[in-house]
Amino acid sequence: MSDTTIIQLALQTMLVALKLSAPILVTSLVIGFTVSLFQSMTQIQEFTLSFVPKLIGVGVALLVCGNWMLHTLMDFTIDLFESLPGLLS
Repeated sequence: MSDTTIIQLALQTMLVALKLSAPILVTSLVIGFTVSLFQSMTQIQEFTLSFVPKLIGVGVALLVCGNWMLHTLMDFTIDLFESLPGLLS
């Protein structure tokens, strides 16, 4: 196994991890920004006010994108296992 193969495999792994985490992180970011903007406009400084909407939003994002995330991870794993003999020789 050469250095370029290892770097290519690491790059693919990081890209898959980025693609899988993006819906959850973007949802949490947007909801957090919206709630903090609302809190600064209304002068409400309640810490639990930001937690519950983020929890609900991340749950909805997982329900909406979960099937795509599972298929992406399965495709990557299947491709990795199929290319394993070529990587070892």
